[in-house]
Amino acid sequence: MISWSHHLIVTPILLPMMTAALLLFIDERNRTTKALVSLGSVVLLLANAIVLFLIESGPNSFDNVYLLGNWSAPFGVVLVIDGLSAMMLLLTAILGLAALTFSLAKWHAVGAHFHSLSQLLLAGVSGALLTGDLFNLFVFFEVMLAASYGLLLHGTGTLRVKAGLHYIAVNLVAALFFLIGVSLVYGTAGTLNMADLALRMPDMEPDRLILMEAGAAVLGVAFLIKVGMWPLCFWLPTAYSAASAPVAGMFAILSKVGIYIILRLTMLLFGDGPSAGFGAEVLLIGGMATLIFGTIGVLASQALGRLAGYSVLVSSGTLLMVLGINDGVVSSGALLYLVSSTLTISAFFMLIELVERGQDAGANVLAVTMEAYGDGEEADLDDGDGTTMPGTMAILGICFAACGILLAGLPPLSGFIAKFAMLSAMMGTGSIGTTPDLAVWALIVLVILSGLAALISMTRAGIRTFWGSIEGAVPRVLVVELVPVMILLTLTLVLTIQAGPAMTYMDTTIRTLANPALYVDAVRDATVVDDPIQPGTDQGGGTP
Repeated sequence: MISWSHHLIVTPILLPMMTAALLLFIDERNRTTKALVSLGSVVLLLANAIVLFLIESGPNSFDNVYLLGNWSAPFGVVLVIDGLSAMMLLLTAILGLAALTFSLAKWHAVGAHFHSLSQLLLAGVSGALLTGDLFNLFVFFEVMLAASYGLLLHGTGTLRVKAGLHYIAVNLVAALFFLIGVSLVYGTAGTLNMADLALRMPDMEPDRLILMEAGAAVLGVAFLIKVGMWPLCFWLPTAYSAASAPVAGMFAILSKVGIYIILRLTMLLFGDGPSAGFGAEVLLIGGMATLIFGTIGVLASQALGRLAGYSVLVSSGTLLMVLGINDGVVSSGALLYLVSSTLTISAFFMLIELVERGQDAGANVLAVTMEAYGDGEEADLDDGDGTTMPGTMAILGICFAACGILLAGLPPLSGFIAKFAMLSAMMGTGSIGTTPDLAVWALIVLVILSGLAALISMTRAGIRTFWGSIEGAVPRVLVVELVPVMILLTLTLVLTIQAGPAMTYMDTTIRTLANPALYVDAVRDATVVDDPIQPGTDQGGGTP
């Protein structure tokens, strides 16, 4: 009989789904009740993710396979938790909690079913991270996308509706490619279980292998649309910048789900055998093109929202390049970069609303109300030759500077450590795999230039925002909006202080992924639980 803790694997899916259903029965006018239920669910989700992460950080990693319906693979649906999925689950729960906390100020009340859609988004992302077969990956992918459609359209405004309709159209095309790819894979291999696919691919006939690779390529297009690889990325900056601040903060994880799936399938199906390295050149060249396009967009952006949107493309391009390189040491640094950049971009999207809130009122300075923060002494300042910067503006300025340092990859924060780990690995190997030395140096130059572009753009935006005139109306900012931003940025500081253990975890995760036999054996050896009612079974030492 399995222990109760084993059921924690399925909890990240069931908990938000059940919460979303429960919230539908609560009247929309009871927004406080809905907010408390939703927030409590995400707190439990975070606690669950922490436990799973600690389990996978221990010595008994990679022995957790959950058989849904008590059917063994490849016939039943399996959920698999390992170091990579545990890390991504924890990151998802952190962003979800931060975004929902931020939304309590106003955004959860500007439309219907915000909390239900948020819970469904978390359930879809969690399912995509845990599932062990391609069909259920498609199901959870669609749950995630369907929830994101409603969240992007949450609120008002012509720009948001226009961007939302474009987003829906593009992702429906991605879903179509996903379905076609899954059909090709199943028609060729006769299975959609990832572990079973890894077992069957080495023994496939050449003609069937070609069809299998074609199906994988079509699947790859769907994932690369979600990641935002050039030229499939034209929709992303507009959509993310048009979304409300908490929704954009949650959306920061969506492109990383695409990266996760590509990394998982690449290492599992195309790490060894006759198809080893399949698609690596496409990822390498596409990543370079995406990084160049994102860097140009960052430099050209005048609005902070579009700057953040193009920063997502810079992050995606960097990670795609590393996947194309397919080097374990570089990939370890890339995983740290994935976590750091996701936390930073999520915090930046929410910070942008606070920074820009006063512009419509003719002021670039924000202050918290006396009830929310501070003692209100600044309201009684006498006019003088100089102007005193309110305390809240100083806090926002520090957060903005931290985002700039992290996006640019400057010391001492985690963005620098992650980029340094990647670049030092590239320079230390000289030539990685079959990549010429010139190409390696081109990658290094692109990563450095993207950081320089982020530094220039953030400095320009900071001067315009924080050093402009501070005369005029002072809008209201609540502590509940400041705290999530500060917590996300504090977590990047924790990553900096704990860089050694973090890199050790990333190294272990990459080594596990590079050995597909561990995944295959764990799924294949997972046994069903005996029926306690069936005669002849002995559960817990009892007498049959």
